[in-house]
Amino acid sequence: MDPIDVAGLTKEYGDVRGVDSLSLSVESGEVFGFLGPNGAGKTTTIRTLLGLQAPTDGTAAVLGADVRDESALVAAKRRIGYLPANPAFDATATGREILDLHGSIKGGERRAELLDLFDPPLDRPVREYSTGNEQKLGIVQAFMHDPELVILDEPTSGLDPLMQRRFEEFVRAERDRGRTVFFSSHVLGEVRRVCDRVGVLRNGRLVTVESVGDLLDRSGKAVHARAAEAIVPSDVDFEGTHDVEVHDGDGDAVTELSFTYTGEVNRLLARLHRFDLVDLTVEEAPLEDAFMRFYGAEAGNGGAGGDRVADADDAGDAADPDAVPAEGGGADV
Repeated sequence: MDPIDVAGLTKEYGDVRGVDSLSLSVESGEVFGFLGPNGAGKTTTIRTLLGLQAPTDGTAAVLGADVRDESALVAAKRRIGYLPANPAFDATATGREILDLHGSIKGGERRAELLDLFDPPLDRPVREYSTGNEQKLGIVQAFMHDPELVILDEPTSGLDPLMQRRFEEFVRAERDRGRTVFFSSHVLGEVRRVCDRVGVLRNGRLVTVESVGDLLDRSGKAVHARAAEAIVPSDVDFEGTHDVEVHDGDGDAVTELSFTYTGEVNRLLARLHRFDLVDLTVEEAPLEDAFMRFYGAEAGNGGAGGDRVADADDAGDAADPDAVPAEGGGADV
């Protein structure tokens, strides 16, 4: 049985639908990216998987435990690590006291190893932590008991670039050890670096599940160029270019332009080499642009029947009287 198996999962908050008929499976030993813009329904899905709120319809199983079966889920959660998007540790406690508490609940055989890697300031109270230090403490508590499955909700939020790369290397190493990681994010670049497959969520609905390579091929690169000479837009209308925008133009000739490119980067550079470029930026296309380009018609039309599908990650939790806050960065696990 797959570590996460979801079929027709729906979560409603009154007339707002946070997750709509979600079906997906996460395979053992993979890093699965759960990808979507803020408010797409990622956190709603995670909270439902962890039993922090009951689904309205459909089924889901985590490590073989049905999320509606409280006793089975409690037993399974001993083998799960969890890092919420906004860890809510006791601000008056020190990092050491928090890890001691988590260790007493679920064990901590990897605590020393993780502290060497991420080094949160253990002897300071959490109220004095920066966002990055609180996130590092959350990472340690999520992995310290050597769980089989780890569920991470925006895990790199607040981390500096060096620590982000260290965390990404660590996640890849965990996958190589056979651990399964469910990785929620809205940042396409970090998903590219760590994930094997991705599920794309928009407005509570799963738009696609595919390999990271396939998704990147479809989303392309955002290119912005400035030239010391006039450029005719048709000069960059070659294979792989989309959505060319002209800036600072006088008629058909321009000195600045931007576009999305879905071809091979070396070919792009060869085509641009003939221009007298002052500046060139090539980066991952924004995830929202990729959604609109490839999935906009499917994801944005609300589907058959016209039900309202809203961005309910935050509003929905507040509206649900049965929702349980994700306390202590995962003390419930």
